[in-house]
Amino acid sequence: MKANKLRAMARWLFAAITLTSIAHPSLLNALPSDRDQPIHISADSAVREESKGETKYSGNVVLTQGSLVIRANSLVIQQDNDPDKTTIVAAGDPATLEQIPAADRAPIIAEAMRMVYRQSEELIRLRDNARIEQDGTVLTGGLIDYLMAEQRVRAVSDNAEGNQRVEVVIPPSALQKSKEES
Repeated sequence: MKANKLRAMARWLFAAITLTSIAHPSLLNALPSDRDQPIHISADSAVREESKGETKYSGNVVLTQGSLVIRANSLVIQQDNDPDKTTIVAAGDPATLEQIPAADRAPIIAEAMRMVYRQSEELIRLRDNARIEQDGTVLTGGLIDYLMAEQRVRAVSDNAEGNQRVEVVIPPSALQKSKEES
C-alpha cells in the first residue's frame, strides 16, 4: 500500500511539472535525475485513516523529490482500492511548487491556494490565485486546469464578476528566444 501511495505521488509530481509547460516549451524536460530520486515528506503531523483510504499531512508540509519542492500548509492523499483513483490535494497560503526543469533553465514556480490532482481524470487543477511562472513568463487566473492526456490548459477568472481575470505576461526576452528557436 505504501509503495502505491509513493507511485501515485510520483505521478502527481510529474503531472504538476507537466502543467507548468504552458509557460515555456522546454518545461517538459525536468532534470532527469528527479524521477529517480526518493520522495521525502516532512510535516508537523501525519494521520493515516485506513477506513477512508486517506493520509493527511499538516503543518509546514514540505515534499521533495530531487529538485522538486512542494510547500503547503496541508497535503492530503486520498486513495481507494484502485491506485488509479488517487487524489492528492495540497493547500496553503499559497501552496507552492518549484522545480528546476533542466540544468540550463530557470526554475518553474507554480502556486495556488489549492492544488488538486485527480489521477483518473488526468487533471491537475490550480484553484484560487493560481499562478505559473518561468523565466519571467507568467500565467495567472482564478482557476487553471491542465488536462494531461490532451496537453491542454484552461484558465478562467475566479468568479462571474471576473475579479481575477486570466492574464499572461510574456517578457520581450521570451519573444526573442522564440524567434531564435524558429
